[in-house]
Amino acid sequence: MSDPIGAARGLLGDFTTSGLQQDGAKRYTVDIGKGAASEGPGSFRDTITGFVNQVSDAQDQAGALRDALLNGEHVELHRVTAAAAEARIALDLMVELRNKVLDAYRTLISMQG
Repeated sequence: MSDPIGAARGLLGDFTTSGLQQDGAKRYTVDIGKGAASEGPGSFRDTITGFVNQVSDAQDQAGALRDALLNGEHVELHRVTAAAAEARIALDLMVELRNKVLDAYRTLISMQG
């Protein structure tokens, strides 16, 4: 089975983000240039790379928990289920964002014609 997230991550390059907050909850962020005016917005590539990495990390964590459970290690089942659901939701969000970007691109192209 191929890994589309890993392939996209490889194409976009390495970008590290911290997904865990102080309270232990995982946050998914898409930075669209918020911050000081002197810093300027980050590049679109960095934004997409960071988001793809967050989704990939969620899938990796869910896979690691699943493997640990299957290997007989002491892992609570609800953690495995929650991690799998989180990874699925993150991937669904990424696919929907991709669809919206493609729709916007098609709209721009049709406006030029």
